[in-house]
Amino acid sequence: MPGPGAEVMLATGDVLDVVEVPAVIGRQACRTLREAGEVVPVAATPEDTWWFPMSPRHALPAELSLHADVVLHTDGIGVVAPPTERPEGWVQWRVAPARVGYRVPEAAVVVEAICDAVRRRSGEQVLPDEHEVRAERSGMPGALRR
Repeated sequence: MPGPGAEVMLATGDVLDVVEVPAVIGRQACRTLREAGEVVPVAATPEDTWWFPMSPRHALPAELSLHADVVLHTDGIGVVAPPTERPEGWVQWRVAPARVGYRVPEAAVVVEAICDAVRRRSGEQVLPDEHEVRAERSGMPGALRR
């Protein structure tokens, strides 16, 4: 444990990046990952955010970039890591890195779970348009649907 007032910091960019999300999105992302048989390290902050370490140099897709509460920490940005005490409480592991053999998960796996969580949270359902439904019924190949 660090001493009083000390912070544990992870430097992003070379070995890992970190994506930080509101806790509600983090919980849903963890459910999605569990359903897929994936276990990844996850930290929770006293500011009600969760963060996921992942392989570096993976840009967020546009659908996540539009959400100000989804933040990618990269390029040497330091992230406060467990066990660090903040004025509001402790940064703590929800899933400790030891649980996964200190493996940094592939960014694509983490990002897809977060995308799924954001979609579920916002209630967005991607529904096919009328032309796609007709083409599907007629057996027309996908490339010719429009």
